[in-house]
Amino acid sequence: MKLWGVLAVGAMLLCGATASYAKDLALIANKGSGMNEITMAELVKVCKAQTNRWPDGKPATFVMRNPTSSDAKLVVEKIYGSTPEAVNGLIATANHERTNHPAIIVVTSDDELVKRVASTPGAVGLVDVYAINSSVEVIKIGGKLPLEPGYPLHGN
Repeated sequence: MKLWGVLAVGAMLLCGATASYAKDLALIANKGSGMNEITMAELVKVCKAQTNRWPDGKPATFVMRNPTSSDAKLVVEKIYGSTPEAVNGLIATANHERTNHPAIIVVTSDDELVKRVASTPGAVGLVDVYAINSSVEVIKIGGKLPLEPGYPLHGN
């Protein structure tokens, strides 16, 4: 009987660990951005600070969770295709001499991410779909919204 209890607890822990990586991310933007869709290639350029301005002239800012946190695992793998340490290096380089308007802003929670995007003109961010509220707009990636089949930032 003890063996079954240990196996049951182990299975629950394994499912919990898997669930933390199975989140779906949504691309959100500052309300009034006028943006409703972006390609995955364009998103990657924004996330890597290779796009400095939007077509309307507003500075482009990407808001993300700390690359070393488990919440950023999907972004680090699918957007950057890199390690958390390499992403931290990219952030430092991208923000060098941009103290007034950083290219990439790192936050510690989904709530903080949503608030920062909502309050920063030209900002976009990737956040857990369950953290979205009415202060931001959800942007399609490649014509797809989160939870639609074929959406590129579905957690596995």
